[in-house]
Amino acid sequence: MFGPIGSTELIIILGIALFIFGAKKLPEIGKGLGKSIREFKSSISGENENEEQAKLKENSKDTKDKPS
Repeated sequence: MFGPIGSTELIIILGIALFIFGAKKLPEIGKGLGKSIREFKSSISGENENEEQAKLKENSKDTKDKPS
């Protein structure tokens, strides 16, 4: 029913966005959207790194507590 967006649909969407927001505002919106996406990706990868670091610390504590 709804497939991936083709080039014709993309041009129509960009034309409507240009008409609504204007030529001066569109680059600012794109810049803000790109910044938001980068921050979101870095926060997700940061959470994964924090979880991995916590596991490593936990494992190192376990090995230090056990006598050899």
